Amino acid sequence: MKAIWQGQVVAESDDTVVVEGNHYFPSNTLQHQYIQNSTTTSHCPWKGMGHYYSLVVDGETNVDAVWYYPEPKPAAAEIADRVAFWRGVQVTE
Repeated sequence: MKAIWQGQVVAESDDTVVVEGNHYFPSNTLQHQYIQNSTTTSHCPWKGMGHYYSLVVDGETNVDAVWYYPEPKPAAAEIADRVAFWRGVQVTE
């Protein structure tokens, strides 16, 4: 699977976990040159506290386009050390 934004592959892996229709990629497959830290957080009752990264490609920023759960609740243990995408990021084979 590949996560693509602005024509750049921002993550690629054959080992994704699908939860609620979203592919969670291993964190170490994320291309960190495109990542910018974010202070945004959210809460999911069964996954826990979500955190975000923004993507920056060729001077364009996609705010909070990447999310992850640094300490997922036990019900979501399979997404530990994984990231997922939204906001126009294409996830494709």
